[in-house]
Amino acid sequence: MDDKMTITFLGTGTSQGIPIIGSKHPVCLSDNPKDKRLRVSVLISWQDYNYVIDCGPDFRQQMLSNPIDKLDGILFTHEHADHTAGIDDIRPFFFRQGDIPVYAHPRVLDSLKRRFDYIFADEDRYPGAPAVKVHEVFKDKKIPLGGLDVVPIEASHNRLKVFGYRFGEFVYMTDVKRVEEEEMKKMKGAEVLVINALRIDPHHSHFNLKEALEFAEEVGAERTYFTHISHLLGFHDEVEKNLPKNIHLAYDNLQLKI
Repeated sequence: MDDKMTITFLGTGTSQGIPIIGSKHPVCLSDNPKDKRLRVSVLISWQDYNYVIDCGPDFRQQMLSNPIDKLDGILFTHEHADHTAGIDDIRPFFFRQGDIPVYAHPRVLDSLKRRFDYIFADEDRYPGAPAVKVHEVFKDKKIPLGGLDVVPIEASHNRLKVFGYRFGEFVYMTDVKRVEEEEMKKMKGAEVLVINALRIDPHHSHFNLKEALEFAEEVGAERTYFTHISHLLGFHDEVEKNLPKNIHLAYDNLQLKI
C-alpha cells in the first residue's frame, strides 16, 4: 500500500471554465491542452481513501478522466455553483456505496439543501436520487478523515467566508482574497500550497497574480501551485516560464506525490 498522498487536479479553471462559450480570446482558442481548464476541484488520495474538494458542474467529466473505485467524501469550500453544481453526479458512487459523506460549513449546507432538496430529503425520497451523510465544518474543529486530522482554514472571498483545508503536508485554498493572521499560521510548514490566481488585473474577490505570488512567499511552502485560473491570466506556458522556480501553474489532470 502506497503511504504517499496523491493530489490530482480535476479542474483548474474559474467559474466559466476555459474556453469560455463563444469567446474569441486567444487563450480560449489555444490548442495547448494546459490552456483548457474545467471548473476547479481536486482529488486527494492516500492508502485506499479518496476525497474530493468541491464538486462543480464538470464533476462527471472529471471522474471519467480520473476514475476512482470509491469516493469517501466531498469537502466543500463554499456554495458557489462552480464548486457545487455537480453534486447530482455522485449517483454512481451512491448506488455502489450508499450515502456519500459531505463536509461543509452550516451556511453552505443550508444552500445545498435549498438547491438540491431531493438529495437532502429525509422522507419521500425519489428512488433514483443520491443521498448524503452531512458533516458540519467549523474553522476551529479538525476533521478526522482516514487517519488524518484535516484542518479547516478560513478565508474571505470578498465578504463571503470560505474554507480551505490542510491534509498533512498539503494545503488547498481557492477563491481567496484575504486571510487573517491566525488562519495563516495553519499553513506554515506545508510542503505544497495550492492557491487561486485569477488574472493579471486586480479583482474584488480573488487574488490576482501579484497577490498570489505575495501570498505564496508569505506562506513559504516548498512548492506552490496556482489554480482557479481565468483566460485573462494568459497562456499557460508563457506565464509558467516567468514564475519563480518553486511556483507553478496547475493544470487539469496534473498529479503530485507528497
